[in-house]
Amino acid sequence: MDPTIFIAVTTAAVVLQALILVAMYLAVRKVGAKVEALATEVQGSLLPKVTSLTTQMQDTVLPAVGTAHAMLIELKPKVEAVADDIKSTTALVRAQAVRIDATLTDIVDRTRLQVIRADELVNRTMDKIEETGDMVRKTVVSPVRHISGVVRGVSTGFEVFFGGRRRRRNGNGATQDEMFI
Repeated sequence: MDPTIFIAVTTAAVVLQALILVAMYLAVRKVGAKVEALATEVQGSLLPKVTSLTTQMQDTVLPAVGTAHAMLIELKPKVEAVADDIKSTTALVRAQAVRIDATLTDIVDRTRLQVIRADELVNRTMDKIEETGDMVRKTVVSPVRHISGVVRGVSTGFEVFFGGRRRRRNGNGATQDEMFI
């Protein structure tokens, strides 16, 4: 699996978790604010009016306020711990991403250098092959053609000199050269 994809998926999961925790924190905070406002209102202006209902309210409202307050106190350290964990995980992911980027950059640079070297090697080899071909043509093929031409000339000279013994005659008794004309 490609490390970049793994890092991206992990980052997305961590960010999603952080968003969920922030949403939970905001919801608990909102409930806490409402409960505190309700408690303040109950203690302040409504207290004289509610004296007759005090026993009923104590059984319903105060336990809810106590539970909400306890829940706020209990969740606050957990939310802070999760935020710290997200912060450290993000720093770790960033450091790993920087290391992976440096490694990939180094690999690409080295590969590019090797491709350039291979290209230069192939070009030099092709140049040497062309030079060798030219040298073979100049030192071997050309002299062989000259020698072949000299041998043909000497051979033709001997034929002419020795009276054309090698001239073939066709069935009419005329030489092949005479047939041509």
